[in-house]
Amino acid sequence: MLFRVEVGPRPGVRDVMGEKTARKIRNELGLPVTGVDLVRVFILEGLLREEADRLLAAHALHDPVLHQASLSPLPVSEPAPDFLLEVSFRPGVTDNEGRTARETAALVLGLPPERAEQAAVYTAAQYRLRGVSDLETARRIGRDLLANELIQRFEIKSAAQWRAEPGFEPRAARVTGRACDEVAAIDLFAMDDAALTALSRDNVLALSLAEMRSIRDHYADPAVAHARKTAGLSPLPTDAEIEVLAQTWSEHCKHKIFGADIDYRDREKGLRTSVKSLYKTCIQGSTKDIRHELGEKDFCLSVFTDNAGVVRFTDSHHVCVKVETHNSPSALDPYGGALTGIVGVNRDPMGTGLGANLLCNTDVFCFASPFHEGELPPRLLHPRRVFEGVREGVEHGGNKSGIPTVNGSIVFDERYLGKPLVFCGTVGLLPTLVAGRPSHLKKARPGDAIVMTGGRIGKDGIHGATFSSEELHEGSPATAVQIGDPITQRKMYDFLMRARDMGLYNAITDNGAGGLSSSVGEMAQDSGGCDLDLSRAPLKYDGLRPWEILLSEAQERMTLAVPREHLAAFLDLAREMDVLATALGTFTDSGVFLVRHGEKTVARLDMDFLHHGAPTMSLGAAWDRPVVPRDAPPAVAAKEHGPLLRRMLGRLNICSKDYVVRQYDHEVKGASVVKPMVGVRRDGPSDAGVMRPILDRPEGLVISHGICPRYSDLDAYWMMANAIDEAVRNAVAVGADPDRLAGVDNFCWCDPVTSEKTPDGAYKLAQLVRANLALAHFCRAYRVPCVSGKDSMKNDYTGGGTKISIPPTVLFTVLGFMPDAGQAVTSDFKRPGDLVYLLGTTAPECGAGEIASELGFSSPDVPHVDALAAQVRYRTLFRAIRAGLVTACHDLSDGGLAVALAEMAIGGRLGAAIDLSAVPVAAIHAGPGAMSDLELLYSESAGRLLVCVAPQNRSAFEALFAGQAMGRLGTVTADFLTMAHHDGATLVREDVEELARAFAATLAW
Repeated sequence: MLFRVEVGPRPGVRDVMGEKTARKIRNELGLPVTGVDLVRVFILEGLLREEADRLLAAHALHDPVLHQASLSPLPVSEPAPDFLLEVSFRPGVTDNEGRTARETAALVLGLPPERAEQAAVYTAAQYRLRGVSDLETARRIGRDLLANELIQRFEIKSAAQWRAEPGFEPRAARVTGRACDEVAAIDLFAMDDAALTALSRDNVLALSLAEMRSIRDHYADPAVAHARKTAGLSPLPTDAEIEVLAQTWSEHCKHKIFGADIDYRDREKGLRTSVKSLYKTCIQGSTKDIRHELGEKDFCLSVFTDNAGVVRFTDSHHVCVKVETHNSPSALDPYGGALTGIVGVNRDPMGTGLGANLLCNTDVFCFASPFHEGELPPRLLHPRRVFEGVREGVEHGGNKSGIPTVNGSIVFDERYLGKPLVFCGTVGLLPTLVAGRPSHLKKARPGDAIVMTGGRIGKDGIHGATFSSEELHEGSPATAVQIGDPITQRKMYDFLMRARDMGLYNAITDNGAGGLSSSVGEMAQDSGGCDLDLSRAPLKYDGLRPWEILLSEAQERMTLAVPREHLAAFLDLAREMDVLATALGTFTDSGVFLVRHGEKTVARLDMDFLHHGAPTMSLGAAWDRPVVPRDAPPAVAAKEHGPLLRRMLGRLNICSKDYVVRQYDHEVKGASVVKPMVGVRRDGPSDAGVMRPILDRPEGLVISHGICPRYSDLDAYWMMANAIDEAVRNAVAVGADPDRLAGVDNFCWCDPVTSEKTPDGAYKLAQLVRANLALAHFCRAYRVPCVSGKDSMKNDYTGGGTKISIPPTVLFTVLGFMPDAGQAVTSDFKRPGDLVYLLGTTAPECGAGEIASELGFSSPDVPHVDALAAQVRYRTLFRAIRAGLVTACHDLSDGGLAVALAEMAIGGRLGAAIDLSAVPVAAIHAGPGAMSDLELLYSESAGRLLVCVAPQNRSAFEALFAGQAMGRLGTVTADFLTMAHHDGATLVREDVEELARAFAATLAW
């Protein structure tokens, strides 16, 4: 029997969530609704009426102070709504609130285990809409804002219909978790090239024709056919084997473009060269060289071999870091896609070494303008909805997991309309020894049990890896989106940390892309094979086929290698902590990836072919420098410079992101030292996050990043160089040691493979080559080894006759170290009278800059990076901070000098008197009139920092920087921010409160 409970605000209590929904409808859809009442709905299944009454009487589903609850429809308020719209999950979709309500009901009612297992609760949200004139408008509200039809459904009743028949039918979908054991054979031998291509396309395999042929040739090999016959198998591959190969060989997992043989032609210089794997030569190669150069000072422990990179921190602890992307699922379901992005990357440190304690998160998002106007291509959501969904998904994933978010940023560009970029990163802390073993080492051994912990397996996330390996289009599959559950994951995490410290397992990894196929397949490389029985796998609902169980990326799951002698203790601990843990098979040394469903063979793949059989891609890249006109920067009258500065502070890529930051908890765990927002009113931007991970020790951990995709329009080489320099500069600005920095590279690219859809693939691939060459060059120059990374190579959208490609984008994250977190420096002005210095030289480099976009002029002059001079500067600054000479420090990036000064003023609510004639200028541009006022104020030249020094420390500070590019620009004042022309005329004189208002206004929704 089903019972329906409705919960709404008591009379006289504000419906805050209803008011918020009404604002969203007005702001995001532009519809003039007059009000919304929100009613929460719980569908109870498997309970008696008496039990349902007891549940309400115990206030188990509502707060009696604020809410009323009823087994009958709640009456409508006055004025009456025009329509009632009810949103619920589709059958089989994870309903976190419903599951928690079921557990609460079982606890309150004292249900025995067998009854508790049979009970179920499903949730819905009912929106009572006022000021909606017609049914089509109500449908639009449901379709375009309140429901994501990939995972939800909605019903609408007019007020007249509701009066005639109050309420909605209770709908539920009982599932028992029974699977079918159907295994299909795929006759590749009967397929020509067209059929092979169609098989890959229609089944979202994302395999090329060459790869499909390679698979067919493998099964045609007499030795393979004989081995299969000996094992009692058909010579034809099973559906599961094809799916496993597609997942393992996917661009998402295999990084085939980064491993390709590339014929690179630089037509600008007339050079031609062959690159054998960008990953091995530029990324892995530069890290190897840096570690060799560091010698005994090498702080890297595990790079490119585990879920996250591991580096030494103190004599008692190591730290690990990983940054992932969740672009494709976030494009279809911003909330669910982003939520699984953050909880998914949390599992990477959990599965690094023997398991890390989660320390903090870092998040970077790239969106089209939330104020976008115009008709959207098919399947695309409005950027405002994407923005809000991603923000909320990461908020819920991070906050509910109890992990602070200490660093991040948001980048806006209209080309992210086709696919947003959602970078989520997590830092973890490992004791140097765990149960007497080095914590960063792990290995599955033959005979170890294959154990899956955490959530159950469902259809959500099937084809996630292969879906992410192709462009987004109108037919992209809904099943590729996973639904995350941070509460289940938190329970699993707490359990795993106890099991780790008890030494109950040998190895652990995440069930990420590819699910069990990936996690077991990767761990089986340690032992040499596996025997996996899918019939034992716990399922969310009925009817999953074996290959779906194997490939599902349903969330909150980890796979472990548990020695047989510890298996009982491991499973007992899981039961004690209410965590699902199931033994699914055994790691072997057979050389075979063997998967069964009971006695029926599902897949039998040679381990070597599975992991090393994909053919290497051969690609061509051709670089021609884009022709960019050089416009003279427009003349700006002196009286217009103040309004221009305020407009610059309000630009999307510069303005305050306080609206987002305040919804992410950066204080939980009590270890954050430098927060995302700093200053006297905590509304100035910080350069990096600083934490003290071990509270009884002084050492600090610094998390920073650099990202500047717009420079790719001019040259991806300098885009990459600036991203690295910005990340390093941000870390150094708060006090990090420039000689102890570790990097994480995240490449997000438009499709760089030439095809009918991508005729300019050779140019896009050349951009990728140049970015990698820059990474190798500048990582070596700064001695920053990359310890982890990720690439996402198909960030395009095609639909409705439109193709939208993202700008080539790299997020470069830096993990830094401070001997004493108490010496951390923030960006805000501290006191009047402090001296303001600019470190580094300025050149007229406004190409692709914020000022060029604001004023509408064009320039080919992308900022260049002088790493040798910058490295000396950064090391000197570190000595100055260690000596206590620096009161404030801020890097110059988006918007250049004028914006950086304004941000420091906003943070401190203090002004400054600045003499622009003291700005150090590159020698080639020195002399009167060589650079315009506009270029001095807004050039985005790299390697520069603003530093404040107390007057009594002037001599010591200037002595440290003797011989380096440095200018004393002026002093901090108590009132206005002024910037004077070299001839003494004032260009800017702005009240700091006015600047703060301009900075905060754009995203103050």
